[in-house]
Amino acid sequence: MTLALLAGLAWQAVSPDAARHAQAGLAAKQQGKLAQAIVEFQKVTELAPNLAAGFVNLGAAYLDDRQYAAAIPPLKKALELNPQLAGADQMLGYALLSAGYAAEAIPHLEHAQSQGALGIAQLKTGKLTEAIANLSAALKQQPTDPDLLYYLGRASGLYSKQFFDTLEANYPNSPRTHQSLADNYAVLREVPEAEKEYREALRLRPDTPGIHLALGQLYATASQWAKAEQEFAAEAKLQPGDAETAYRLGAAYLEEGKTKEALSELRRADTLQPNMPETLYALGKAASLEGDSSTAQAVWKRVTELEKDSPLAAQAHFGLAGIYRKQGKAAEAEYEMSEFHRLGKK
Repeated sequence: MTLALLAGLAWQAVSPDAARHAQAGLAAKQQGKLAQAIVEFQKVTELAPNLAAGFVNLGAAYLDDRQYAAAIPPLKKALELNPQLAGADQMLGYALLSAGYAAEAIPHLEHAQSQGALGIAQLKTGKLTEAIANLSAALKQQPTDPDLLYYLGRASGLYSKQFFDTLEANYPNSPRTHQSLADNYAVLREVPEAEKEYREALRLRPDTPGIHLALGQLYATASQWAKAEQEFAAEAKLQPGDAETAYRLGAAYLEEGKTKEALSELRRADTLQPNMPETLYALGKAASLEGDSSTAQAVWKRVTELEKDSPLAAQAHFGLAGIYRKQGKAAEAEYEMSEFHRLGKK
């Protein structure tokens, strides 16, 4: 906006006083003295009431000072004087959104093509489909932005809730309604209530895909491994081609000490969906317990290649250290332990 103000001063005749206050405002803004900058830019707008750049810089100073409501009038005036003023639509959209005027912010953010802020405004006004599209696009450009992650998660959650609400309202005794209720109880770790709803869903339709899997995960969370195994096995009969079910069943076998069964099921899971780090780590553990160090070594190495700096990678490095130690490879074992400790500090 500095350029906008200087350009405005260049093409429009202003008094020496207006120019002096403009330069003082720019200097104060650059020094972070926002209160002083606001005073100086306010003088510019009084001395040069037809200078759009003066109003936009006043609005920008208010924005920098987080005085969003105060930024709105000068930014509106700037656009009234010059509808094509660079950056003014975007700033006005931000100011309106931050001050709670989401609906009014939308056309300005659309004009500025500011997808992240536009998605937030659309979320606040209930336009969930559009919000998800814009927030997803913005997140591709800024994948580590916590605000975008939060708002996209919230928009997606509200969008899905609409469908679940419709499901429960229109089909209160359907298997999927009971499954939806059970899922909610499971999130809250209310195991008896979740179990009751999953069982009711299965009573209504015993072959409903996914319910045995969800019930097994409920039992696994509660470390009820025998029950978890039973449910995962039932799901595997219904969906023999589902990699997650095969992995869950293999992991349950592993927790119960059934290493031969675990090894077989985890190999099947890896065949169905190769290179899933969780499957590979569990496969390595089962292989190691069965004395198959070559398989364990190969799959744990693959985990470290896929995961790099994750806790799962740390456990794979620890397992590899144990294998190398048994093989008498001291240098390799030392390296793997150093990686384990390095990742453990993160």
